[in-house]
Order: sequence, then C-alpha cells, then structure tokens
Amino acid sequence: MNRYPLWKYALVGFALLAGLIFSLPNLFGEAPAVQITKLKNGGKMDPALLGKVEEILKAEKVSYDQIFADVTGVKARFSDPDIQIKAKDLLQKQLGSDYLVALNLLSRSPSWLASIGARPMYLGLDLRGGVHFLLQVDMKAALDKAAERYIGDFRLLLRKEKIAYLGIVRDGQQVKLNFNDETELAKAKNLLKKEFFDLTFTEQSNDQEKVLVASQSAALQKQTQEFALKQNIQTLHNRVNELGVAEPIIQQQGADRIVVQLPGVQDTAQAKKILGRTATLEVRMVTAHSRNGARDYEPQKVEAALAGSVPANNELLIMKARSTGDIDEPLVISKNVVFSGDNLTSASPSLDSNGGGSVISVTLDAKGAAAMKIASREGIKRRMAVILIENGKQEVLTAPTIQSELSARFQITGMSDQQEAQDLALLMRAGALAAPMEIIEERTVGPSMGEENIKRGVHSTLYGFAAIAVFMIAYYMLFGSFSVLALGINLLLLVAVLSLFQATLTLPGLAAIALALGMAIDANVLINERIREELRNGNTPQASIHAGYDRAFDTILDSNVTTFIVGLMLFSFGSGPVRGFAVVHMIGILTSMFSAVVVSRAIVNLVYGYRRKLTKLSIGTYQF
Repeated sequence: MNRYPLWKYALVGFALLAGLIFSLPNLFGEAPAVQITKLKNGGKMDPALLGKVEEILKAEKVSYDQIFADVTGVKARFSDPDIQIKAKDLLQKQLGSDYLVALNLLSRSPSWLASIGARPMYLGLDLRGGVHFLLQVDMKAALDKAAERYIGDFRLLLRKEKIAYLGIVRDGQQVKLNFNDETELAKAKNLLKKEFFDLTFTEQSNDQEKVLVASQSAALQKQTQEFALKQNIQTLHNRVNELGVAEPIIQQQGADRIVVQLPGVQDTAQAKKILGRTATLEVRMVTAHSRNGARDYEPQKVEAALAGSVPANNELLIMKARSTGDIDEPLVISKNVVFSGDNLTSASPSLDSNGGGSVISVTLDAKGAAAMKIASREGIKRRMAVILIENGKQEVLTAPTIQSELSARFQITGMSDQQEAQDLALLMRAGALAAPMEIIEERTVGPSMGEENIKRGVHSTLYGFAAIAVFMIAYYMLFGSFSVLALGINLLLLVAVLSLFQATLTLPGLAAIALALGMAIDANVLINERIREELRNGNTPQASIHAGYDRAFDTILDSNVTTFIVGLMLFSFGSGPVRGFAVVHMIGILTSMFSAVVVSRAIVNLVYGYRRKLTKLSIGTYQF
C-alpha cells in the first residue's frame, strides 16, 4: 500500500545528491584574490591575459594558490591578504591603465566543483562588508541642461541659414528666440520645426519684439530623464572601475534614484570621495579676465561683471586660489559648452616635459575633437575654463591659455600638483553626468561586522533547527525523526538552489531561511497529526499512513500557495532587502513542499511500507 515506484526513489536520490554537491562550495570559505579585467574592448576576455599574469607573478616570485580565466577576465587566488595586496600593486603597475586590477574574494572550493557549475552563494553587502549609497538624480536639472543645449544648436542653424534674430535665452525649460521682424520669425519657425520636430514651437509678441518659444513635449521630457538616468549609471560604472572594485552593484531604483553597492571595498573614504563628487564636467571659453598676457584680457569687463553687469550668454565665476601665493580670480565665461566629459576617450595625469609641472593629457572623440578644433582655432591666446558643476554649484578647476590650434589630443596645464592632476583626470576620464546627483543615504558595513552578521544568522538558523528537532523527536518519536531528516534535506536543497542560481544572500535572506524551516515543519506536523487521527479512528497503521499524507496534502498546498502569493507580491512591489527576503522565502516554500511531502513519505515508505504485518507506529508519547 505504501510503496513508491522506483522512479520516485530515484528522484529523491537525485535531488539529495544534487543538493549535496551544489551546497558543498559554501563550506570551504573564501580566500583573498585579485581580479584582472580589460577596460577596453567592452571588458571582454583577452586570451593572452592569463599567460601574461602568470609570467608577471612568477617573475616577481609572488606565490599563488590558483589562477584561472573566466568570461570577464583572469582571477588569481592567494594564501593571505598581504600577498594579495602586493600582487595587486604589481599587476596594476605592469599591466598599465588598460586593465582594471581589483581586490576580490574567491571560494576555496576544489576546481572540480567549479567545473560543473557548483559555486557558493554570493554574499550581500551586510554580510560581506562594504559601502552602500542611494543617489537622487536631479531630473529638473536634466531638463534644464537639455534646454541649454538647444541654444547652441539654434544659434548655429540660424547663422548658417542667415536668419536675423536679436537673441536666444533659456527661460526655465523653454528656449526663447527674439526677433524684430515677423518674416524672419516665420522663416526661423519653419526651419526649426523641420530640424527639431520633437519640440513644440509657439509665438508670442510684445510692443517691440516678436518671440518664438521652443518647448519640450511630455514624451521628449520623459525620454530626456530616462537618458539622464542611464548615462549617470554608466558614468558611475566608470568611476567605480577607476576605484578598482570587483563585482560592484549599480542599478536603478524607482524613476529617479540609483543604488551603488561596493561589496568588500577596503577604502570606504576614497569611495565616498569619488562617488560623492557626482559632478558634471564642462569646458567653456573665457571671454574676459584680469590677468595680462592673453587676448581676452579685459579687466574693465570683469569689473562691470563684478558690479552686476554680466554680458548676455555669459556668467561670472570665481577661480579659487590653489596655493598661498595665488589669489581668487574672477572670470567672465561663456555659457556655450565646447565639450563635456562624455566627449572624452581618455585623460591621464603626467609631468610637463617643458616646465616640470603637472598636466593632463586629454584625448577626445570625433565630435569633441571637431568642436575643440573650431574653438581653439578662433581662440588662440584665449583662456579655456574647465568647470566642475556639483550640486548646482560651479567651480573653475583650471583656466589654461590656448597656445595653438588643438584637435583630438592636447594637454591641460595649470595644475598645482600631481594629486590635483590625478583627481581632475579621474573625473574627466569617468565621463560627465547628464544630471547632478545627491547622496541621500549612505551605509558602511565593515568586514568584521559582516562576519559577525554571518555568525549570528547561521547560529540562529542552527539553534532554531536544533530546537525544532528536539521538540519533534520528543513529541512524535520515530515519525518526528523522519520529519527532522526531511527538514535537514529541505535546508540542504534550499542552500543548493540559492547557490545554483547565484542568488545574493543578505541578512533578510538569512531570516527567510529561518522562517522557511519553521514553515516546513508545519507541513510535517499536519501530516503526523492526521496519521494519529486516523489511528484513533481505528484504521490500520498502513491505511493511516496513506490517508494521513493524502488528506493533509490539500491543507498543506493551500497554506503554501497563499504564502507564496504574499512572497510574489513582496518581490513585485518591494525593493532591495525586501526583494531578497521574498526570493529566499519563495524558494523555501517550494523546497519545503518537496521535502515535507515527497521526501518524508519516501523515508516512511522505506521504513514501514514493506511490512505486511504492521501492528503499531512510533508516532507519539505512546505506541498506536
């Protein structure tokens, strides 16, 4: 009566074997390692990189436990952190800036487990340690910046077609073009509508001037905001690469927020410094200054600007003194952007071969090179300002003088020291942000705290398991032992599934594992009580086992389905730790259903199913 077909026993055996294999890597712990990735060529694996890394380490007699290549790059594992840091510095120096060499942690599990895809669970920030930032993107500034770009485009197009206009200004997120002739306004409107079909153009007039107003449509505003968010995420990826962090998490949260998690990062102050300076970089021409020796030396215009009379399409900015011998310098700077950080392909600090000072060697893309060529040709002996815009505040980092016509490659001079050149080069190399961002949440978890969280989470799970085991065996005797064995297999399968799918385990995930154990034992309690009820009603032991499992199944299914739906809602509408809890919770429900119903019955069938003259069952404080 209570016999499984052979295929069901085979299924249970296969699940048990697979669970054992895929959960094994979590027992070996982690070792210090370095991860080498090629920054160019989309980060794809360089086939020659593995041999190159091996040669460098062997030449410098740096011992390593294991070195291998995967789809992203090369990883080398070491015996202790001191050798890890030494290897990182050595490899970064030998390989150069084309490669990212980052500190990492790798599993100590044998290579044969990795070869069949058995890997440990990925630990989240609260278990591994690191830094968490939540960044708010200023979407209004993104729309304002988009409107600002239209000013230069409109001006170039109208000049090219020789259409007379009085001026172009930005009013909020609108661009207003002033005309004194209705014919010219009509010509401009037709031309601009043809070229900028996604903008809305309306006419206004007063006693003296005719005004053409260009506005962004709702669809275009949404597209601009989505682009700003994506570009900012890419820029943050670039900045994290510059920090040398392995396996960072940078993802969108909601419509205007970005989450940055840097697990295992060791220099948290540097991470905050670089990511915290969520700045937009722009290069613009200086139109007036008070330092003699350049074409735009016009101290009277600077004095007028200081008095409040700033020329149209210009603004007054102060370049702060960088050393004790300097003084703050006021500059009148054009609002027209020559190029921005997203036109850069590289920027690296170096020493000036002529004067011995610090410079930044810059390489631009085709669009930036064309703009720079035109601006520098017309601006020889004029000054060019490099401006950092951070949280709505503009800072002039440097304002060197253009000595000759420039194109795709040139140098920026005027750095006070090598450190300043390195910091500016990093921001330029990382690219420009499409919109300013502000850090609204910051959390730092040290490695020791992460280890403590793991210990507490594991201990709470083990202590809970032990308490459940004592109760079940004391109350249900042998059937309680069957339930505990099935519960242990459930825990094994849950860890194996999480490891197989490389789920990120966090503190809420550990809580979900403990909850899954409690929910899993509920099913066995229902089954055991149902069997006892059948025995009290006078049924034979074999019939009671059969009826107990069959009649308890509907109740178990209903309760687990409703709980699974709640987990699905948490996953759909939650974020961050809530989603992590929901994932582990739902997987735990599936494994508990399998272990409580299929696995436990297979154990009972093996013990009792083949006994023809079964007279009693060990399922309580007395024998039924």
